[in-house]
Amino acid sequence: MAERSHSYRTKAVILRRRNFGDADRILTVFTPRFGKRMLIAKGSRKTTSRKAGHLEPFNHVNMLVAQARTWDIITESVTIEGFLELRGDLDAISRAAYICELVDAFTAEDDEYEVVWQLLLFCLRELDAGSTNEADLLVRWFELQLLRHMGFQPELFACLGCGGDLLPVENFMHLNAGGVFCPECGRNMQGGELISARILKILRHLFRTHWDGLRGLRIRPSTARAVEGVLQRYLVTILERRLKSTDFIHRLRQTVADRESVVKPEESADAGSQSHGPRVSGNSSRRAD
Repeated sequence: MAERSHSYRTKAVILRRRNFGDADRILTVFTPRFGKRMLIAKGSRKTTSRKAGHLEPFNHVNMLVAQARTWDIITESVTIEGFLELRGDLDAISRAAYICELVDAFTAEDDEYEVVWQLLLFCLRELDAGSTNEADLLVRWFELQLLRHMGFQPELFACLGCGGDLLPVENFMHLNAGGVFCPECGRNMQGGELISARILKILRHLFRTHWDGLRGLRIRPSTARAVEGVLQRYLVTILERRLKSTDFIHRLRQTVADRESVVKPEESADAGSQSHGPRVSGNSSRRAD
């Protein structure tokens, strides 16, 4: 850990916060030099507090912090990036919360994670830029890059059993072992699951490609869900728990799906006038993957 005086200045992203006492907040922040830290913002819940607006979740801020016995105290804070566009989009908010929760889960206090700091800021800026069509792909890319930097990357290129190159066929993903086995090695292993050549190809591509090389990439929804499922199960295996923000994303996704499936009254009337039997709106336009 870097040497600090009685007060120190640092940039930080607010990962989460909770109320403490009558008017204070405890903040978990992520910094480039000191890694994750828990700080106290005294009086920040008061309406007269000048710090309150700068200490919102996801904010990128510049802080002056005084050392103290239990929690260091935030004495000054100025917003560098407030990510205002992100805050106007519930989908983007849910993904930002998930990214911050992942960083919180994987990092320890007082350890330097400069590369993770850069990765976190990059993804928050991308979400703020409004690339909603690629938001899920961005999150999958973030998951794999974070796993790589934290030393938990799954083995996707060579068989964990024999060490041979994995061929473009159905292989076996073994979450507890941390990667993929070829058909020969994985066939008789307990706890493995089949992984298609297509899913493995996408995981590899996300792992070794910078985000700029992934812009515009389109993946079938069913394939995207399968990739998400593999990574979610792998993260749960490593962390030994499911993240809270994951459930929120799924509930939000289900809400959107439910709304889109509702037949509007005028559409239903039009459908009835053109057919002698019941008809679900939009069926004629569906295409098989």
